[in-house]
Formats: sequence, structure tokens, C-alpha cells
Amino acid sequence: MGRMGRRRDGRARMIVRAGSGEALAAPVPLEISASYRARTRGLLGRDSLDGAMLLSPASGVHTFGMRIPIDVAYLDRRLTVIAVRTMVPGRLGLPRLRARHVLEAEAGAMAGWGLRAGVRVEVEGEGEGEGEAESEEGQEQGQEQEPKRAF
Repeated sequence: MGRMGRRRDGRARMIVRAGSGEALAAPVPLEISASYRARTRGLLGRDSLDGAMLLSPASGVHTFGMRIPIDVAYLDRRLTVIAVRTMVPGRLGLPRLRARHVLEAEAGAMAGWGLRAGVRVEVEGEGEGEGEAESEEGQEQGQEQEPKRAF
């Protein structure tokens, strides 16, 4: 998937692809933070992260109030990595002008996934998780539900 459609908080999987289209690592669990509230909260107060967090839209981050060092990848509109940096707690990262999305993970994780400038990220199963219980509840009660939107 290239461009990101409608944004929605939830869970998905991230696949890192080389220029040839080959997957560089196994799919990575991904938390999507698309709402203002979710983006503002981000990784604050966490001691660890299983996988990565995608902030969208975003062009920069800070690590004030964080407990762990993190890897930060800046992504353009097509989810191509512009730059990857490691940030320690208490720092303000420079925004990247072409960045539309920011990916965060525990320090060192992105190198293990092969995530570096120029590779492309795919997001699968977008927006799953949040709101699913509400959808199932509504279906049980016979209420019509809005169709699921792509991220």
C-alpha cells in the first residue's frame, strides 16, 4: 500500500520492503496513532513497546517525558523512509520538511528490521482493534454499521 487513506487509530502490521519489493523482515506489530489525542500521548510513560507506533500526520517528535530511548523514522507520503534517528529521553527532534508520518520504536529495533533511508514501509490490516468491540455489539443488536474505512 502506498499512500495512506483515511486515518484511524488502531493496530496493524508493518512490512519493510527493499527497493526490489522483497520483505526485509517478518511483519512487525504496529500501533496507529492518527487522532490528535493518540499522537499527543504517543509513547509517553511507557517502559517498552511491542513493535512500532505510527504517528500520522506528523513531521517531527520529541522525547520529553519518555522513559526509554527510541528510534524515529521519518516517512514521506508514499511511506518511503526519509531518515532514521535514535533519540534519548528529553530531546526535541528536528522536523523533516517532506515527512508526513513518523514511526517510533525501541532503540535498535529499526536496524534489526532493515529500516533505513530509501526503503519503503507497507501497512496491512489498518485501523483494526479500536472500535471493533463496538462494531460487534452493534451487529448483535441488529444495528447497521458504517463500513470499515481504510486508514
